[in-house]
Amino acid sequence: MFKIEKSLSRANIPKTIRFTDELDAKLTKVANGEQISFNELVLRCCQYALSEYEGDIDIKETED
Repeated sequence: MFKIEKSLSRANIPKTIRFTDELDAKLTKVANGEQISFNELVLRCCQYALSEYEGDIDIKETED
């Protein structure tokens, strides 16, 4: 389950990312349905993926 994180409101590093038509449509539908911006949804998805990451790379939480 996604949580609203205050730190997401300070997202200010621009990145260019490309989505497939299908993924874009699904993400847009979820963002609209949850009444959040597309950008916020992508940030939440990234946070969730990193919190569930079980690979070999050491990911440390950073505090603001």
